[in-house]
Amino acid sequence: MNTQKGESSPMVFLLSHFSFPPSPLTVNPSPLTFHPSPLTFNPSPLTFHRFLNMSYTASPNRYDGFPAHFRRCGKSGILLPKVSLGLWKNFGERRPLDEAKELLHHAFDNGITHFDLANNYGPPYGSAETNFGRVMHDSFRPYRDELFIATKAGYDMWEGPYGNWGSRKYLFSSLDQSLKRMQLDYVDLFYSHRYDPVTPLEETLQALVDIVRSGRALYVGISRWPLKATRFGFEYLRQRDVPCLCYQGRLNLLDRAVVDEEILEAVRQEGCGFVSFSPLAQGLLTDRYLNGIPADSRMRTDITLKEEVLTPELLQRLQEFRKQAAECGESLANFALRSVLQEEGVTSVIIGASNKAQLDENLKVMSSVN
Repeated sequence: MNTQKGESSPMVFLLSHFSFPPSPLTVNPSPLTFHPSPLTFNPSPLTFHRFLNMSYTASPNRYDGFPAHFRRCGKSGILLPKVSLGLWKNFGERRPLDEAKELLHHAFDNGITHFDLANNYGPPYGSAETNFGRVMHDSFRPYRDELFIATKAGYDMWEGPYGNWGSRKYLFSSLDQSLKRMQLDYVDLFYSHRYDPVTPLEETLQALVDIVRSGRALYVGISRWPLKATRFGFEYLRQRDVPCLCYQGRLNLLDRAVVDEEILEAVRQEGCGFVSFSPLAQGLLTDRYLNGIPADSRMRTDITLKEEVLTPELLQRLQEFRKQAAECGESLANFALRSVLQEEGVTSVIIGASNKAQLDENLKVMSSVN
């Protein structure tokens, strides 16, 4: 812009008639002010705790038992602790959140990295995932990459025709809801929770494939499928480069159906991992019921374990197991857990400890079996 001699430019005129607050650059031009050291923000768990005002810091000794306390999940690159924590009945709305949080902290502090959930765990449905999500937000967020979180869908979850079984719509919708409840971007493992005899297997299995490809889960598994469907599922998933990581089934001293029906053998042949749920038969394989039925026991308070199950014949078998355990110098519970972990092909057992003392007792088995 050209101006005659003695005339002010428009810019000079504006600057002379308006005042501006001093720029930080003018006040302190030191480059150190605007180039903070990388050490100012250190993305370690401890720094995140301070930044988010968290009260939990994981024990520095949580991996003292690694690698001896872990097993490879089939032929995969995943290692799981021999003992995993399930959130089926003990982490719903009936339990104060502080107690649930304390038990989850204690589990992780003692090397349990695998937490097993499902969409309908509670009670009520969804509440176990919601509470886990709160702990995830408050405590576990800095440790997300150290955790292996599994959930499932297959049983009834909501009303109507799309809230149950194994359709593509149900599996995708359920997992999206689970991720929201748990405050996660993805789960490590997603299971088809049960075999659907009506929905084509191809639909269920392709949904699992696409769930991995969508980034919602890193791995997939199947639970409680019969042998023929299991073998078909293994082949279908393998051919699409999304191999089945894990089969979850019931296995304990009182229920060996997965062995008798050759499911465990098929799992071994496939190079798939096997995780046992209910290894203590909902508490039957502990000292809990040897001298009667306690008033606060699951048999008294929960419809999933009925009193008529405890027949004289069963009680006699439990007494025999207890005698064998005593001869081995261990509790009935640890004897039962060890018997499952000694089965060839078993990766981990899922326990449902309701307090730290139970958890500590069950964790002893990790050192007593190879």
